[in-house]
Amino acid sequence: MKYDIAIIGGGPAGYTAAEQAAKEGLSVVLYEKNALGGVCLNEGCIPTKTLLYSAKLYDSIKHASKYAVQAENPSFDLPKMIARKKKVVKKLTAGIRMKLTDCGVETVTGEAVIQGRTDDGTLAIACNDTAYQASHLLLCTGSEAIVPPIPGLSDTDFWTSREALKTKELPASLVIIGGGVIGMEFASFFNSLGAEVSVVEMTDKILGATDRELSGMLQAEYAKKGVKFYIGYKVTAVHGKEVTLEKDGEGLTLKGEKILLGTGRRPVVKGFGLETLGVELSRSGIQTNQYMQTSLPNVYACGDITGFSLLAHTASSEAETAVRHIAGKGGNGMSYKAIPGIVYTNPEIAGVGKTEEELQAAGIPCTVKKLPMAFSGRFAAENEGGNGLCKLIFSEDGTLVGAHILGNPASELIITAGIAIEKGMKAEELASFVFPHPTVGEIIKLTADN
Repeated sequence: MKYDIAIIGGGPAGYTAAEQAAKEGLSVVLYEKNALGGVCLNEGCIPTKTLLYSAKLYDSIKHASKYAVQAENPSFDLPKMIARKKKVVKKLTAGIRMKLTDCGVETVTGEAVIQGRTDDGTLAIACNDTAYQASHLLLCTGSEAIVPPIPGLSDTDFWTSREALKTKELPASLVIIGGGVIGMEFASFFNSLGAEVSVVEMTDKILGATDRELSGMLQAEYAKKGVKFYIGYKVTAVHGKEVTLEKDGEGLTLKGEKILLGTGRRPVVKGFGLETLGVELSRSGIQTNQYMQTSLPNVYACGDITGFSLLAHTASSEAETAVRHIAGKGGNGMSYKAIPGIVYTNPEIAGVGKTEEELQAAGIPCTVKKLPMAFSGRFAAENEGGNGLCKLIFSEDGTLVGAHILGNPASELIITAGIAIEKGMKAEELASFVFPHPTVGEIIKLTADN
């Protein structure tokens, strides 16, 4: 039972690495203790976007009169939404398993535990009472929801994203602790369906490192939709359906039929024998170099376990980088210069590269160009009364270093700017490309040429 590569974890990093390694002609064993696809496919990216699309359709129908279309008494069926979500997830997980099988990957369902490393560097792994050996090991164990030590929380029937994605009953009211990506996407979903939503965020803005101007615009948009925001408030206790807050020494109590934790995620570094290897850890996860190697040359780590960028597309790219290096095709290693970040609210918000705030804090001069999304004729035609902004940030020599978009479909537009950042394009070079008209995407050309 010896393989060229053993992979622990079958999420985006794990299954991508397994497929790529098999295509390189390497023998591969992949261990997954739950379901292929990891958090992304089973509890994160795909389930939430499936439900958010249903909510977006419902929103569109409710406001159809703005487009001279009459739709009386629209309604939704939450249990059927959940059933459809399950169908989509099942279809995609089956597709992953089929691809891995076709590539010749040995997939083992079970909890793998590292037994140690021999003198010649061979890795020993046990799973389901079977011993395995591998020349290389990829650690792709992902992340888990953070449950902060809030007094009373352990005695409360709270939700994480996992429970929220399974509910078949719409809560009348919902208090979301955390105004990051998870919190805001669920705020969007439940607000669209008619729940009374409150979002509590301890810092001075929602969406963490997202561009401040755009996140402020998104917050204002959702405030108009009825979401209540408590910015700068610390949660001091949770008792049943009550959440106690504090700001500047003053207390406040919120009530919600359900309480949802959106306080982020942390790498899984325990429970699979990592301590037997003695690899170097960083403050947030496992330390790696640009090829995703740990401090042990034949042990690699990809995805959320590094604690660097907890995004599925980052994980997949890191996995490809690691496999290329193992196969002797090292290249330039992993680049984090243009990793897009997206929040699938309605409207969407997306960013890539540097923000104004980040450059200002570092004392780096920059030039900012921005245009309202309505400068795109297609956007104006499809977003009656809609708001939005495209912001491009250039270095002193005119090179694009950041791009941030608020407005649908920001998630599909941001890659254009990401490619330009990765390739070091200047404003005139980006504006010289022929963008199709009318498209929302031409807002990038218009802004660069502004």
